[in-house]
Amino acid sequence: MIELEGVPELVDPVMVAAFEGWNDAGDAASTAVAHLDKEWKGEVFAALDAEDYYDFQVNRPTVFLDGGVRKITWPTTRLSVVRVGGEKPRDLVLVRGIEPSMRWRSFCNEILGFAHELGVELVVIMGALLGDTPHTRPVPVSGVTSDPDLARTMDLEETKYEGPTGIVGILQEACTHAGVPAVSLWAAVPHYVSQPPNPKATLALLNRLEDLIDLRIPQGDLAEDARAWQVGVDQLAAEDSEVAEYVQSLEEARDTAELPEASGDAIAREFERYLRRRDGGGPTPGERTRPPKPQRPETGTGTDEESGEESGPSDSSED
Repeated sequence: MIELEGVPELVDPVMVAAFEGWNDAGDAASTAVAHLDKEWKGEVFAALDAEDYYDFQVNRPTVFLDGGVRKITWPTTRLSVVRVGGEKPRDLVLVRGIEPSMRWRSFCNEILGFAHELGVELVVIMGALLGDTPHTRPVPVSGVTSDPDLARTMDLEETKYEGPTGIVGILQEACTHAGVPAVSLWAAVPHYVSQPPNPKATLALLNRLEDLIDLRIPQGDLAEDARAWQVGVDQLAAEDSEVAEYVQSLEEARDTAELPEASGDAIAREFERYLRRRDGGGPTPGERTRPPKPQRPETGTGTDEESGEESGPSDSSED
């Protein structure tokens, strides 16, 4: 049993996780969790033992000077808590780290142990993949789950993916087997501009998270950073006629495919987000949709089955 000291009783807690590495194109997902931690001044309450899960020849520790004293930072996964006030307060448990090198089932069990002890009602895992999407259009973000009931009640896609997966997929399946409601949010990052950072994709993930958990998320400098990022990519593309032509072909394909979505649910979601921000952060009118109460995870929870949630780092090929 995990003993937690100094962590207060949480209000309707949601766990939000992201991991650097294979499932984090452009560092979009891990940066999203870092943004939440920064804006809401998260307090770290636990860190997983790096010796248990990381190969230090793959993820090397770093040395730094602190007041003239040499110190070492070890690669690991840390958990922090943020308290979100307002008319309907809700607390978040943030999980941010690096995709582990080994013992993935034990890793997921440890995360689930924290989720149970903290009374987490929903686990949201964020990832980013490379795709054939133009940088000039809104970033596509898909919400998927392995739970058909959750897919129906929260308007998500039920995953049909088969193939290689990362820790995002394994953790989602571990949650499902343990009876903990879990959702994965995936942002598509243009494969021709995959270098981090990608603030536009990070902002898109946070907007989708905001819709999912009905909670206003402060944007900070992200909106301005996203605009500056797009202007910079526009300038680079304009300098190469082949790239500019390729981007135009992606734009035409995207616009044709998404023309039917120019009304209906997409417009309703944008309008609800506008109302939240205009009214100063309170949830939109109506009762918050809640997933079923999770059960206590059993010892040995985990799966050897591959996740059914995502296409890994690229939606066109698997490494």
